[in-house]
Amino acid sequence: MKAPLTLMASAVLALGVAGSALAQEKTLRLLTWADYAPAEVVAQFEKESGYKVALTLSNNEEMISKLRATGGAGFDLAQPSQDRIIGPQQEFGIYKPMDLSKVKAELFTPGMLEATKKNTTLAGKVYGMPHLWGTDGLVVNTKLTKMVDYPDLCRADVKGKTAMRLKRPTLLAFAFASGKDPFALYNNPKAYGALMNDVGKTLIACKSNIKFYWDNKDQLLNGMRSGEIAGAMMWDTGGWKLNSEKSDIQFMAPKSGALGWIDTFAIPAKGKNDAAAYAWINFNMRPEIAAKVASSAGNFTASKGADQLMDARLKAQFATSFPEAALKNIKWYPAVPAGIEDIEGRVLDRIKAAN
Repeated sequence: MKAPLTLMASAVLALGVAGSALAQEKTLRLLTWADYAPAEVVAQFEKESGYKVALTLSNNEEMISKLRATGGAGFDLAQPSQDRIIGPQQEFGIYKPMDLSKVKAELFTPGMLEATKKNTTLAGKVYGMPHLWGTDGLVVNTKLTKMVDYPDLCRADVKGKTAMRLKRPTLLAFAFASGKDPFALYNNPKAYGALMNDVGKTLIACKSNIKFYWDNKDQLLNGMRSGEIAGAMMWDTGGWKLNSEKSDIQFMAPKSGALGWIDTFAIPAKGKNDAAAYAWINFNMRPEIAAKVASSAGNFTASKGADQLMDARLKAQFATSFPEAALKNIKWYPAVPAGIEDIEGRVLDRIKAAN
């Protein structure tokens, strides 16, 4: 009796393994940002493609950490910002090159596609495709004050009424406002460290001005709504949302330039379902789908033609905040070389610890 039982157990085990593999083949494990995969879009994709979507919400730092911990396993598609691909790839090898033959290039805005390919190319191989983009600048309650550049957040007349994040974009913004180009120093760690130390001193001196360093969007939006915050370093569509509620609150591109980011599609090195990943990319870049995702996320999209389907009010707000000169002055994040964020991290820790 032992032999048949052993055979039966083996058969059951084999069926279980086969079933697990089949389920894996029909699942897209997506590592993405909040609001980038709205339920309506996920449901339509699942219906059209036959794949199931397993969502994990994250941010740049967590994406790198999760993929680094597993050597690029556990997910089939990730959405890091385009400046966060080459550095981690050089250090940890957490992504695999894109198979451009499987991407429908005609669905992308040509300029943004080429720029992202350039910024995510390593050793002749492309590691990222553009998805959503936006900027950080100043949001100001014009009824309470006037501001033109980031250092205005540190003026004595707005003491205790401003907010910013204790993150690298703030360091970079104040570096540009000081007249320097931090991106030009990325390949000179000593000079970059000196510039960041100077910015750190500026932000430590500014610390008493800050009502709070915001770490979630609701905290900041509510602070602006109540008038508790007169001005903040903030993302564009958050400012436009507030402007829709109160016309006195406006997003503006600072004199030294708004900071521009692009979130991408990137395929983890040990992803097991590339077919589902490419299906999701091409599905998301269809103009009618891209417009839904952009509306959910509150950002703009690299999908060609999707802008014609965007909310008319948002397009008007964009035009007001970004006249041609301001649009040309956006400082787009380039790829971050290895070691740069360690320098920034030490400066941010000093600012946090300062009295």
